[in-house]
Amino acid sequence: MDVKTATEVAVLHHALVGVAEEMGEALKRAAYSPNIKERQDYSCALFDAQGRLLAQAAHLPVHLGSMPASVAAVISSVDFQKEGDFAIINDPYDGGTHLPDITMVAPVFAGTTSWKAGGEVRVRRGRRLIGYVANRAHHADVGGAAPGSMSPQTDLIAEGLVIPPVLFERDGQISPDVLAIVMANTRTPDERLGDLHAQLAACDRGIHRVIAIEQQYGSKKFQALCNALYKHAAQLLRDNLKSLKRGSFRSEDVLDDDGAGTTDIRIRCSLTVSRDKLTFDFSDSDQQVRGGVNAVRAVTASASFYSVLCLCDPRPPINHGCFEHIEVITKPGTVVDAKRPAPVAGGNVETSQRIVDVCLGALAQAAPGRVPAQSQGTMNNLTIGGVGSDGKPFTYYETIAGGCGAGPGRTGASATHSHMTNTLNTPAEALEHAYPLRVEEYALREGSGGNGEHRGGDGVIRRIRTLVPATFGLLTERRTSSPKGAEKGKPGRQGINQVRYNDGEVEPVDAKCSGELEPGEAIDMRTPGGGGWR
Repeated sequence: MDVKTATEVAVLHHALVGVAEEMGEALKRAAYSPNIKERQDYSCALFDAQGRLLAQAAHLPVHLGSMPASVAAVISSVDFQKEGDFAIINDPYDGGTHLPDITMVAPVFAGTTSWKAGGEVRVRRGRRLIGYVANRAHHADVGGAAPGSMSPQTDLIAEGLVIPPVLFERDGQISPDVLAIVMANTRTPDERLGDLHAQLAACDRGIHRVIAIEQQYGSKKFQALCNALYKHAAQLLRDNLKSLKRGSFRSEDVLDDDGAGTTDIRIRCSLTVSRDKLTFDFSDSDQQVRGGVNAVRAVTASASFYSVLCLCDPRPPINHGCFEHIEVITKPGTVVDAKRPAPVAGGNVETSQRIVDVCLGALAQAAPGRVPAQSQGTMNNLTIGGVGSDGKPFTYYETIAGGCGAGPGRTGASATHSHMTNTLNTPAEALEHAYPLRVEEYALREGSGGNGEHRGGDGVIRRIRTLVPATFGLLTERRTSSPKGAEKGKPGRQGINQVRYNDGEVEPVDAKCSGELEPGEAIDMRTPGGGGWR
């Protein structure tokens, strides 16, 4: 690639990433729910006309690595005809990950022009497909047996509403039938409607920006530069593989339990490093389980891709080209490639973290001294729902930060969302304004990081009290196993879940459970610390 082309490719890459970032800002600013507008539990990306990942913003790894499967499912099922068509999907077994994550996909047609005539704006819509825009956002309730749609269940249908790839809006008009089904299957329809409109707005912003970029370059040059961008990413990935030891490396770790009686669920990975390819083989992992920690294949692939990119320096542009040299092998019916109707709420948020631990454990053998100790290894999912004093239902959902693993030359970060999540905390003021809840304590869990020459990061203490009768749900990990240290560093401390009752009793509760709270009672969560280094 000559200097001129390389410069043009770099400029185009950053322009496309900027579009995805702008989509995210539009989504955040228009969203209704604290989970999206405050915690930023969303992701945005661009795809070419074949459904290949073209560019993404630095949002949530677990969303972005799996979104190509959603786009592929939509392309194969939905008849997009023109600009103004939008589709939605959340079915984990047809391109989704878990039910609260609703993905919005829209085609980008080039050639749309507008002009004024007789005081009116006339529009001629283009019909040449140049790509797709997509965003995914975690909705705080999509129905199911418990508020928040994240409590431990033993069946997919009990987790919430399943939405196959379906046309949501045609020519700018939302389908009243589809919308009615979604609104009838959530405890918080006003919030869901606002968040869905925000997702539409984000896609609309992306469509107009992509059209403008394509017009700036011209069709032929735009396509040529996109292809060059893929090749550049693939070459950088191959260059990074040269620093890894060739051979086969094995790693395994466990999930504490599934919340339905199965414990020590093993995830096993065999990594093969060759000259220009990495192969992750998870075929020997345990069979899918009754509880909701099963992961669909898209989640496993996403965690594998993320783990490789963590070791890349220089890091390639993240697009389809990166993935050409990474193969992920799974066995259907295992906990990392579940089959319908296995529940999957925790697969996206908990099992994905353990898959990263296993992948990095294998990569550490191929890249000695470069991989840090394990981070907290959980997203610490907490849901609280009920009916407020105003008579309106509410559903609060949050993932709670913890400690990061220490690494060569550095201590682990404390109170951080690590690996497959990249969200923020819900500010106490925003939480208390939106829900009949009070944040009574939010502090570092000092000393929870593993010892070593460099200490692991500390977890947090977060105690939330309800003002009304409420149902809580916990979906957490690393309560019986610990985040491992590296290079003989010590492990981080396990997490603890507790309920504080009105009579003063403090009762430990399971990693995955649900229960009832009376007004004045509280959930007390103490999250794991990261492992130490050396």
